[in-house]
Amino acid sequence: MSDKVLMKGNEAIAEAAIRAGCRHYFGYPITPQTEVAAYMSKRMPKIGGTFLQAESEIAAINMVIGVSSTGKRVMTSSSSPGVSLKSEGISYLAGCDLPALVVNVQRGGPGLGGIQPSQSDYWQSTKGGGHGDYHNIVLAPASVQEMASLTVKGFELADKYRMVAMILADGTMGQMMEPVSLDVAEVTPVEKPWALTGTKCEREHNIVNSLYLKPEELEIKNFERYQKYKTIEENETMYEEYLMEDAEVCVVAFGITARVAKNAVNEARKRGVKVGMIRPITLWPFPTKPLKAAAEKCKRFITVEMNMGQMIDDVRLAIGGMIPTPEDVLSAIMSNGGAE
Repeated sequence: MSDKVLMKGNEAIAEAAIRAGCRHYFGYPITPQTEVAAYMSKRMPKIGGTFLQAESEIAAINMVIGVSSTGKRVMTSSSSPGVSLKSEGISYLAGCDLPALVVNVQRGGPGLGGIQPSQSDYWQSTKGGGHGDYHNIVLAPASVQEMASLTVKGFELADKYRMVAMILADGTMGQMMEPVSLDVAEVTPVEKPWALTGTKCEREHNIVNSLYLKPEELEIKNFERYQKYKTIEENETMYEEYLMEDAEVCVVAFGITARVAKNAVNEARKRGVKVGMIRPITLWPFPTKPLKAAAEKCKRFITVEMNMGQMIDDVRLAIGGMIPTPEDVLSAIMSNGGAE
């Protein structure tokens, strides 16, 4: 059994990124994710890496583009308003087919909102995040351990598919402390023949570009990306099912709210209600198949999220029905005929 250490979620992300082979970090401080940058500022110089606090979020994401084009693993992190500023650069990463890890430790919004935890960037992350036809791979951790493990997974998926992987956490996940194992598989360099590494007069020039002035060329590129997205949907969807074997009520929740919902599910089971939970781990690709299967036996679906119901449409599309959103998870479960 591997040793575990007590770490904050933000710090676990940073250390896991380093162990996954990331040696380049560019960011800008914003609550509640600043510990990611602070940790990187201490660790990167000691291991021959690069830490740079950019003059703005816009500058940071453009630095990510530059390093990614050379084939190196690179990341940035921010919180909701900062990710909005990075959205143009994220779209350029998509347009150039460049891999990178972007971390969003969400806070309340819109606008400056507040520094309290939130899940209100669900739409922004799962529907692209910037202009144009594209997707990000979106990973939603529900523990400090997953903050670390999904960071490693994010780098692997980003390199595999040449696209942005995003960790969509929240202020609670970033600030809470839990025991975490930081053991990761040995990092194997990924062959990147497309990277800008200098030709040494041994190959043709590589070009990294997101501009296609001929409409038919852009259309072809977008069609190619959507074929790739279909492959990702078929092979990379991740989710957790909890007590769904005989469930008649299905709770759908992600991230920190899934932990809260699980406690409510356990209490409802004690009271005789057949309830289970499906937790999406990838918010994109969304776990449509398990929800569709659950719709064949469950009488009711309840979504639980720290926003005004942004995930509802994805669940509705998966199951083909109407979904009530409860203010109190347990009371909503018990209203389905449960008895004390």
